[in-house]
Amino acid sequence: MRHTLPLAPQFYVTAPQPCPYLAGRMERKLFTALQGEHAEALNDTLSKQGFRRSQNVLYRPSCSECSACLSARVRVRDFKPSKSQRRTEKRNDHLARRTRAPWATEEQYDLFRRYLDERHADGGMADMDVFEFAAMIEETPIKSRVIEYSHRSEDRRTRELAAVCLTDVLDDGLSMVYSFYDPALQTSSLGTYVILDHIRLAQEAGLPYVYLGYWVPGSPKMAYKAKFSALEIYTGGQWMELADPARFDAETHPLSNDPIAEQVAQIMLPGSQPIKR
Repeated sequence: MRHTLPLAPQFYVTAPQPCPYLAGRMERKLFTALQGEHAEALNDTLSKQGFRRSQNVLYRPSCSECSACLSARVRVRDFKPSKSQRRTEKRNDHLARRTRAPWATEEQYDLFRRYLDERHADGGMADMDVFEFAAMIEETPIKSRVIEYSHRSEDRRTRELAAVCLTDVLDDGLSMVYSFYDPALQTSSLGTYVILDHIRLAQEAGLPYVYLGYWVPGSPKMAYKAKFSALEIYTGGQWMELADPARFDAETHPLSNDPIAEQVAQIMLPGSQPIKR
């Protein structure tokens, strides 16, 4: 199904498919192409409205009978690490960070494959080959970085890759597009550490937010995001503080979701008012 707007871009809706977060549900995404000279402005604007980037596409969940997926971001200025998060930082303070241009390497792919095989063997990315991985990393029309975390050898001459994050630099923050880590180091809480380091990076750069992707109440694999203080979620067309995660659940009334055409009409484009049909 296609929805054409009086102003570019055009928005489309995917066919329903099984939800990767909540068993027994179907997901559907609203998406648009990310290309051309205004790609960066479009990405900045739609990210503030709950959209996420995947290569040269921007998407947002638009399920007909569910609205459990909520875009989440940390408000950097007000973030305070918990005791557990401070222990995670200390446990991983030996890691060296390296920020690179978005270019895929064999070492990254080897780590990616180990991560998928151990943690997401039945997920939608399980069959991704090296060429598809390279496309995920390299096909970006905006300012993106690959941030690597490595163990230093005693002589500091060699490094063993421990974690990687593909990160977009927005006008108001850092967006963690996709991260993966060595599954053998699960007790090190590397996923949490990478988020904590991105919060530190945003603080240093004077950026107000770190975008974490979607938080889904009722999904155990997404529960860790609610453990970060100063967390905001995008719901009802605005960002609000996630003061009490228990207030949210995965049960939503199907009639509470706006029709696709109304959702598209409410989208703000760069430098514009909401789109009118």
